[in-house]
Amino acid sequence: MPDRPFVVTIDGPAASGKSSTARMVAEALGARHVDSGSLYRAVTAARIREGDEPQLWTEESVLHAARRVSWQPGETTFLACIDGRPEEAEIRGDAVTALVSQVAQMRHLRLWVNDRVREAATAHEVVADGRDMGTVVFPDAPLKVWLVALPSVRARRRILQRTGREPMPEELEAETEELEARDLRDSEQTQPAPDAVWVDTSGITQAEQVARIVALALERRPN
Repeated sequence: MPDRPFVVTIDGPAASGKSSTARMVAEALGARHVDSGSLYRAVTAARIREGDEPQLWTEESVLHAARRVSWQPGETTFLACIDGRPEEAEIRGDAVTALVSQVAQMRHLRLWVNDRVREAATAHEVVADGRDMGTVVFPDAPLKVWLVALPSVRARRRILQRTGREPMPEELEAETEELEARDLRDSEQTQPAPDAVWVDTSGITQAEQVARIVALALERRPN
């Protein structure tokens, strides 16, 4: 019997499809999906609610806002809640997206998020995605995946998801530049584990990448 339920980690740059892929992998394995990024987003949203210009935010004030954030376990996932209520639309909005990278660089908040993720995995098999999953949170996870795609591919997918249509050339260029800038900001905090399996999704479908990760998980999962 393993000391802890089976864990799969999925890390990678922004908009690489971590959350949607992890959710589908978890469903295929009968595990629960843990989206650590939703916690960063929920804390950011909670801090926005408390006012002040973002340039005045301190780590202490962000950690204070984090007290309003909690997990709500579901059948297949854990939902990030603010004041006990899931706020998915709010935490995925543009205002939060513009500030979450700034918040996620705060060292003590990262420790707080990582602790919440570990707690979620104490009694359930999980597929955890986000920042630090395979390096800091679960360094001994049986399967660690580093999900990547070209910035232009990620930008196109993000616009398609947001608008439901193919992007105009100028939209694609602007979104690609924004993702490249975020990659640079995040690079100091988010790195692949040395033993991570790299999955480049630039030229494959989501179904194909999910199938590959599920196959790897089934090979490594204890009987």
